[in-house]
Amino acid sequence: MPELVIETSGLRKEFRTRRGRTVVAVDNLDLAVPRGGVHGFLGPNGSGKTTTIRMLLGLARPTRGRMSLLGTPVPADIASVLPRVGAVVESPKFTPAFTGRRNLQLLARSTGIPTRQVDAAIELVGLKGREGERYAGYSLGMKQRLAIAATLLKDPDLLILDEPTNGLDPAGIRDIRDMIGELGRSGVTVLLSSHILAEVQQVCDSVSIVGRGRLLASGRVDELLAGSAASVRVGISDPDRAARVLTESGFAVRADGGDLLVDLATPTDDPARITRLLAGHDLWVRGLAVERADLESFFLDLTHGTGPGTDPGAGGASGGDTGHHRKADA
Repeated sequence: MPELVIETSGLRKEFRTRRGRTVVAVDNLDLAVPRGGVHGFLGPNGSGKTTTIRMLLGLARPTRGRMSLLGTPVPADIASVLPRVGAVVESPKFTPAFTGRRNLQLLARSTGIPTRQVDAAIELVGLKGREGERYAGYSLGMKQRLAIAATLLKDPDLLILDEPTNGLDPAGIRDIRDMIGELGRSGVTVLLSSHILAEVQQVCDSVSIVGRGRLLASGRVDELLAGSAASVRVGISDPDRAARVLTESGFAVRADGGDLLVDLATPTDDPARITRLLAGHDLWVRGLAVERADLESFFLDLTHGTGPGTDPGAGGASGGDTGHHRKADA
């Protein structure tokens, strides 16, 4: 069993509206984040991710349940563990007229951290060569890097990032993603909260996927996706006729450009069965490629059939159980 840096059990958070209605933001959440690498905390906006993080950091009090950070119960002993935890949950306040380096130096001095840590943090987040520029002139991506550098000044064992790519353009998202991957390989355990499942898949070693404040799936990314059925891209000269043949044989088929995407019923289904079936009707395949599920399609599969008005991310309110909960060994 791997060592856990974050663990919650039966975690629940309720809010009261002005009209006295109870809204459940986090519902009986059991979270287990192993030490090492990057762990994705994934789900749509409003699924309870930020509320969970705020409870872990002592910024909100749970209605009930247990939590621990780095093996320490929180919020009871949070003062003893916070020096080992870095977090970017809200936009930090930097002085616009000061350089990136000067802002970090002032922060280090005010918190009793040796100023030599500033250079190490700048190096880790890839701001080397830009640290002498004024913060006011930084791009949004550079500002996000500086915010992460500020959390790294204390050399944390655990780094918690809440939607760090919000508002960034594709190039900025890629840069932050690459930086997070480097941090995970450097020995820091990173909890990365995001709603961009496809993007995060490229950097996460393991994930916990939530919807409506509930855990839907958790485990290593490769193990979770290995249990998902794939699609087969079929290139053929007569896609309309081929689609009819496959549909009549029980396959789920959809057009994609000039090709067909054919869903396999299980991960162990043999794609060659499609070729044999079509050949039996004098339909000859010119291309056949298996397309494995990604995290986004995996999530949609988990929440399939919830229907309008029961979106797992809708408003963070509690609703009916989806009936799905998958776990892979982390």
